[in-house]
Amino acid sequence: MSNEHHNIRSINKQGCQLSQIKQAAQEWHDSGNPYVRVTRRLTTTLSLEEVIALFADELMAWVPHDQLTYRHRIGRQDFIYSTGLGGQHRCEYKLGIEGEPLGTLTLTRRSRFHDEELTAIEQMLAVAVCPIRNACLYTRVQQAALTDALTSVPNKRALDEALAKACCISERHSEHYSLILCDLDHFKHINDSFGHVIGDHILKAVAREIEQAVRHSDSLFRFGGEEFAVLLPYAEESDARVVAERIRQRIADLQVCCGERQVTVTCSLGIATWHTGDQPERWLARADEALYRAKRHGRNQTQA
Repeated sequence: MSNEHHNIRSINKQGCQLSQIKQAAQEWHDSGNPYVRVTRRLTTTLSLEEVIALFADELMAWVPHDQLTYRHRIGRQDFIYSTGLGGQHRCEYKLGIEGEPLGTLTLTRRSRFHDEELTAIEQMLAVAVCPIRNACLYTRVQQAALTDALTSVPNKRALDEALAKACCISERHSEHYSLILCDLDHFKHINDSFGHVIGDHILKAVAREIEQAVRHSDSLFRFGGEEFAVLLPYAEESDARVVAERIRQRIADLQVCCGERQVTVTCSLGIATWHTGDQPERWLARADEALYRAKRHGRNQTQA
C-alpha cells in the first residue's frame, strides 16, 4: 500500500515538473527581451550566412544602421556577408572566443553611434558569439568533406556539386561553361622511380601551378589520383584552350628537387564545353574523351 502511494506521489511530482518546464519554455518563447529573442533565433540554424542575417535583423530593431558587414576567413575561403550601404560613421568588432578568431563585424551609418548604442551592440554580440562559433565550426566541417587532404583543393565530391550547379545555370540563363580535365603523364613511373613522398610533393606543386594559371573566376578540383579538373564559367572553347595551354606550360616548366636530380612532369588536357541538355555525367564524359585523345596523340598537349 505504501509503495502504491509513493508511486502516485512520484507521478504527481513528475507531472508538476513537466508543467513547470512547459511554462518556462512558453515564457522563453514569448519573451520580449531582445537578448532572449536573439539567442532563440540564432540557435535555429548552423548556416553561418543565416546566423549573421538573423543577427543583423535583430540588431536593426535596437540599433539602426545603414550597413552591416561580416568577414571571416574559414580554411581557404573568405566568407563575406554584407547588407545595406555604408555611411561615414563606423564601429568595428573583432570577434573571438578563448583566442579563436571568429571574424570581424563592422557597422556604418550616416550619424554617430551613441555610447548606449555601442553598449547594446556589444551585449548582443556577446549573446551571438557562441552561435557564430558553432556556425563557423559547421562550415569548416563542410569544407573538410569537400576538400582533398593532400593538395587542399576541392575534391571529386565538390566537383560533382559544382557541375550540377553549372548545368542548372547554363540551362536557365544560356551561359557558356567549359570544363578542363588535366592528367599528369606517366605519373606511375615517377612514383615507382622516386617514391610516393616525391609523388605527393609533385601533386601539391602541380595544384599550386594550376591555381596560378587559371582565372579568378575559375575553380580547381582534384578529380582523381593524378587528375585535376578546372571549371570555367563564362568560357567558350577558345577561352578554355588559352587557360589549358597556360596550365600545360606551367606544369612542363615545373622542377622538383629530388636529391641530385630535378624531377619534371608533363600533362595532357581535355576540354569540353557545356551543350544544351547536358547532364554532369555526359559533360564530364566528353571532357574525359578529349583527355584520352590527348594521351593517344602523344601526351603533353590539349585536345577538345
